[in-house]
Amino acid sequence: MATRGGKHEAAVAAALAPAVLEVVSTLPKPRVRKRSDPEAAARQLAAAAALKAALAAGALALPTGVLGWLALLPQLRAVWRIQAQLVVDIAALHGHRGPPTQEQMLHCLFQHRTARAMQKLASGMGDRLLATSVSGRVLQLIAQRLAVRLTRAVVGRRMARLLPLAGAVGIGAYAYFETARVASTATALFQPHGRAA
Repeated sequence: MATRGGKHEAAVAAALAPAVLEVVSTLPKPRVRKRSDPEAAARQLAAAAALKAALAAGALALPTGVLGWLALLPQLRAVWRIQAQLVVDIAALHGHRGPPTQEQMLHCLFQHRTARAMQKLASGMGDRLLATSVSGRVLQLIAQRLAVRLTRAVVGRRMARLLPLAGAVGIGAYAYFETARVASTATALFQPHGRAA
């Protein structure tokens, strides 16, 4: 018999999987062009995006109780959209032609949070996961597995939602550092000597 907490986690994971697919499928347009010093420009973009993500996550983490849980998905979507724009812009700064692939977006947005899951999914595929498109079914499977791991991380931080101000500051700080890691991953991926060259 499933526990009440287990049902809650399953419901959160079921909502997160489509949100993961949405964020990697509907990419924003780049707001920048190729630069002669893309790393310096990427650092500036990363700092601005990290602050924006921290403010968005912190503001949406203020509600407690049921309202806090209802704000969870909008909070994650808001942060992921900021991070997706950052990845698209970093790719453009490095002269990447066209938008990043869904696989590249998954790698940049979630690799640092779910490294073991991504490694397991990529085993046997190697760098092909980043260089080629996978089927829609495989992408759904990846999104579902990521959603389960993300849910565990989110539910693990649920106590922060009981302390509105302290919880909002903590969640905002987490979003800030997470966005900086996304920038680092994207910069490594899209550098001319990186895998996407």
